Amino acid sequence: MPLAERLYRIGCGLLDLIYPPKCVFCAALLPAPQREEGICITCQNTLPRTAPGILRQLDDSLSPVYAPLWYRNRVRESVLRYKFGGRSHYHRVYGPLLRHCLLDADVAPPDYVTWAPLSRQRLRKRGYDQAYLLAQEAGKLYGQRPIPLLKKIRHTKAQSSLTAAQRRRNPRNAYEYAGGFPLSGARVLLVDDVVTTGATLDACAMALYRAGCTEVVCLALSSSVGGDARRTSPNQGHRMT
Repeated sequence: MPLAERLYRIGCGLLDLIYPPKCVFCAALLPAPQREEGICITCQNTLPRTAPGILRQLDDSLSPVYAPLWYRNRVRESVLRYKFGGRSHYHRVYGPLLRHCLLDADVAPPDYVTWAPLSRQRLRKRGYDQAYLLAQEAGKLYGQRPIPLLKKIRHTKAQSSLTAAQRRRNPRNAYEYAGGFPLSGARVLLVDDVVTTGATLDACAMALYRAGCTEVVCLALSSSVGGDARRTSPNQGHRMT
């Protein structure tokens, strides 16, 4: 084994001793076999998974929305840590969930993968764009890197701090096409972390349609609405292999 690889493994082992890996959903300590996946066996078996297929269509753009998880309990707590608690590394654990969701729904390869971007102000404060990291993970399924097709032209209040009615109004006219890529007739996969009212994804999708896209398919890690959350048992839904 090369020296560099041996040193890397020793370093990882020391980090595991100082900062034992924990499940991104329930924070339980992970035994060695589960550390690479980042999810404990209990959560693998009991996460609130959606059934494969379209969860809903957005109100204005009518774009279909897919998501592997329901936004509740441990999933909600995990996403909040990911967004607001500096746990940017969670995206690597979320990645297989996103890719299996697309596979199970038989979503065809898009021309572009993009994301719902943060405002510059919020990006500076947070230090990373959580939707961009998820788009990176989703794009691996198609061998594509996410492309910045959108820009946020108006800083908005955090959706998590608003009522449902306010969430629907908040992102209107806040996004526009960033330019630089031919979108006439293009099919785009648009990624975000959570869909509640769907207003953010809808505003982004409408901006892409105005730029010439013929189809915008939306993917979120989790959803609070759409379909019937009771239609899956904890063990059904998207695979975790």
